[in-house]
Amino acid sequence: MERPDFNIEEVNKIIRGRRSMFVAQFKENDPVDDAIIEEILENANWAPTHKLTEPWRFTVFTGEGLKKLGDFQAELYKERASKSGNFIEATYQKLKENPLKASHVIIIKMKRDLKANLPVMEEISAVAMAVQNMYLTAAAHGLASYWGTGGMTFWPEAKEWLGLEEDDMMMGYFYVAKPATDRWPAGKRKPVQKKTDWVR
Repeated sequence: MERPDFNIEEVNKIIRGRRSMFVAQFKENDPVDDAIIEEILENANWAPTHKLTEPWRFTVFTGEGLKKLGDFQAELYKERASKSGNFIEATYQKLKENPLKASHVIIIKMKRDLKANLPVMEEISAVAMAVQNMYLTAAAHGLASYWGTGGMTFWPEAKEWLGLEEDDMMMGYFYVAKPATDRWPAGKRKPVQKKTDWVR
């Protein structure tokens, strides 16, 4: 394979121009083509991975699947919150309705390969890099997207529903939709020089 001829200006532009856009910024009832979602997932599949464990796994909800996701997590919340006496109707409705506002919701999962004998941090990091590839691809298509770890992310009861085993992890949701506006969110970062030490 010959060395690729990358365009560094475009690379810089997409990395520095990527933004999170949330449910309130979604254009509802205007689905993203599944082919774009497949491209997002294919690019996720090319993230760095130690020992080629490729620990990322995805469950994609769209169409009627979004209702199944909303219903499941809302009812699971109700069951958990009722036991502790902390049930909040607004939270229940949010869990039920927010998925319906997206075009696709992709559950991010980490599948642990214990035979590889890698620190769990490396596997989590590999999945996070896969998600960054998803973010960049969505941004390149002008789509609204964000990675969130709310809802049932840390609820053990969700593992079985998602086909996860004890050492696996749900790592959140990646929401994708068309944006409701042509305006792109502004970004800001503190100077990298203030976060960097050089040893020469």
